[in-house]
Amino acid sequence: MIPFEYHRATSVADAVTTIAGRADAAFLAGGTNLVDHMKLGIAEPTLLVDVGHLPLHDVDQLPDGTLRIGADVRNSDLAAHPVVRTRYPVLSRALLAGASGQLRNAATTAGNLLQRTRCVYFQDVSTPCNKRTPGTGCSAIGGYTRYHAILGASEHCVAAHPSDMAVAMAALDATVVYVTEDGEHRGPLNDFHRLPGDQPDRDTNLPHGALITAVEIPSPPEGARSTYRKVRDRASYAFALTSVAAEVVLDGDTVTSARIALGGVAHKPWRATHAEAALRGQSATEATFAAAADAELRQAEPVSGNEFKVGLTRGAIVATLTSLVEGHQ
Repeated sequence: MIPFEYHRATSVADAVTTIAGRADAAFLAGGTNLVDHMKLGIAEPTLLVDVGHLPLHDVDQLPDGTLRIGADVRNSDLAAHPVVRTRYPVLSRALLAGASGQLRNAATTAGNLLQRTRCVYFQDVSTPCNKRTPGTGCSAIGGYTRYHAILGASEHCVAAHPSDMAVAMAALDATVVYVTEDGEHRGPLNDFHRLPGDQPDRDTNLPHGALITAVEIPSPPEGARSTYRKVRDRASYAFALTSVAAEVVLDGDTVTSARIALGGVAHKPWRATHAEAALRGQSATEATFAAAADAELRQAEPVSGNEFKVGLTRGAIVATLTSLVEGHQ
């Protein structure tokens, strides 16, 4: 038994104040990732601040059409929400592609954003890992890399972000709302997660002690079609080899707007800006989609053992966009 303190927060302010100045403290909500890491010895907080019961469970549509999602909304509830299902099908489908029904009933919106990589070396404390213990090396380089990054990696880390939900939110230009001792702050989700660089132990740009309170998603453009495609080794309860969250708007057969994010291929949800630019103003054809995928994947740098993911991701992008154009959402 590893002892730790437990504090049940009475408010957002109480939670933030309690954890302030405690580098060894962590927030606890659904616990689906943190508790696993405590069992494995990856995380050893000496103080847990329980925020799972705070009034952050609502999904509200704001007057300007923005969807505000409370940090403690469970993944299963968010996937089933009627506004999400009708206006943001890419988000609903991404959520349903993740984990299992039991885990989706426990996992929270904020926790999903903050989950850490499922790299086998990161989760094995007997192996060197720069993400877990900076400066010890990356065991994945030269090791088992089937699930690892092909975009944005570094010599210090080739791990991939595991979330499905975050990929859809990245494509939807979501904003993360969080509270520190200085008050409420907000920032684009696409700037929230980090690439590894020489500090792979830092997954996000969230200040320590900050509590996520909500995620806000702008109203989709008129005529938007969106969906999520996940490619994995088995049909359920498996992490993505690659995934695509896509939204397009068509004027006849011309793409007027495109937003695409990729999962399973980088240290963060990867916004495919090169593919988006290659699509805008072009005819919605398979050749256009293939060219857009190629424009994005030119910067891919697979490591030995995961070269196949470049072609797999190309095919997933083309198939996802084709399904939207054909109306098979």
